[in-house]
Amino acid sequence: MRARFAICINNSQYPASLELHKTYRVLADDEAEREGDLRVIDESGEDYLYPADYFLLIDLPQEAQRVLLDSFVGGLASA
Repeated sequence: MRARFAICINNSQYPASLELHKTYRVLADDEAEREGDLRVIDESGEDYLYPADYFLLIDLPQEAQRVLLDSFVGGLASA
């Protein structure tokens, strides 16, 4: 399964947890997505649910995904 990423386009309700225009890793959560949310690893380094319309999902080439995954704190690339 390919890693998924999204850019934050609205942080109005969560300014301490989300940075506007920052790229975040999105974790699979089908139930949350059916309810209009995304499971995102936020500024705390933990995953939380946020409204999907706060993000723009982006499609990245494999190499770009690898570089981003390697750059996340805690070695998430191996997850």
